[in-house]
Amino acid sequence: QGQLVESGGGSVQAGGSLKLSCAVTGEMYDWLCMGWFRQVPGKEREGVAGFYRRGFSIYYSDFVKGRFTISRDNAKNNLYLQMNSLKPEDTAMYFCAVVPCPGNWAGYRPDSGYWGQGTQVTVSS
Repeated sequence: QGQLVESGGGSVQAGGSLKLSCAVTGEMYDWLCMGWFRQVPGKEREGVAGFYRRGFSIYYSDFVKGRFTISRDNAKNNLYLQMNSLKPEDTAMYFCAVVPCPGNWAGYRPDSGYWGQGTQVTVSS
């Protein structure tokens, strides 16, 4: 069974940057993909960025494209999310996840997989 621990959240002013990290332990199977989701109270969790199967291509949601970068360190099984040009609307709880690989990350709401405890990102204007 996998375990995920996020770090790197915090408070920042609009235009600033943060880097989230996620330490992943446990077996990684080729039908599992790594990614980041976020959620604000009262709204559904939404995909932010993720790797497709075998990591050959990457998904970014329209609201972070060009500002966020997802990366991974395969040797350490760590996942990262570099967030630049942050906006107040990026304020959310961010979760790293290891989930069944989707055909399309857009609108993907997995009901299985492994999830971190979440790390809060707050962007002030």
